[in-house]
Amino acid sequence: MTTRAARGPGRRPGQSETRAAILGAARELFAEKGYDGASLRAIARAADVDPALVHHFFGNKEGVFIEAMRFPVDPSVLLPRILDAPAERRGEAMARVFLSIWEDPERRAPLLAMLRSAMTNERAAALLREFLSSALFARAGEATDVPRLRLQAAAGQMVGMMILRYVVRVEPLASASEDEMVELVAPVLQRYLD
Repeated sequence: MTTRAARGPGRRPGQSETRAAILGAARELFAEKGYDGASLRAIARAADVDPALVHHFFGNKEGVFIEAMRFPVDPSVLLPRILDAPAERRGEAMARVFLSIWEDPERRAPLLAMLRSAMTNERAAALLREFLSSALFARAGEATDVPRLRLQAAAGQMVGMMILRYVVRVEPLASASEDEMVELVAPVLQRYLD
C-alpha cells in the first residue's frame, strides 16, 4: 500500500498548472455559491494550494473572478451565427445558439457563475452588465435595425428559460429535446427581432 505524502504549503509544481487549478476551482465555487459565497480561502482549498498563491496570481477575489468568468464564447463568433441567418429565421438561430452553449457543461458553468454572482453582488452585476452591453447588445444593434430594448427582451427570454431548464430543472422543460425547445421559443424570439 502506498501512501501519498501530504504536500506542504506553497507552490504546486508548474506555474501554469497551478494557475489553471485555481481558475478551475474558482469557476466551480462561483457557479455553486456566487461571488459573495466563494472565499479566496475556499478557492485555494479546492485548488489544493496555499491562499497566498491565489493572491500571487490574481491579487484579490475580484481579480480571480474576472479571470475565471471569461465569457465562454467569443461574441465575434456567436453573433454571426445568429445574424447570418435570414431575417425571418433569426429567432430560430438565436434559440439554437443559446441552447448549444448551455448544453455544453464546460460553457454552462461560467455562465451559471456569472448569473449567480450578478444576483448577489453589485460589482459582479456591473461586470456582467458592461460585458452584455458592449460585447453583445451594442454589436447586435449595429448589425441590425432591431432596437436594443427588443434585443434585451429576447436575451432575457432565453436566460429565463435557461435558468428554469438548467438551474431549477423544472420538468418537462428540463428534459425536453433541443428541437422541442427551439420549436417552442423561436416564434417568441422572432417576434422580438421583427
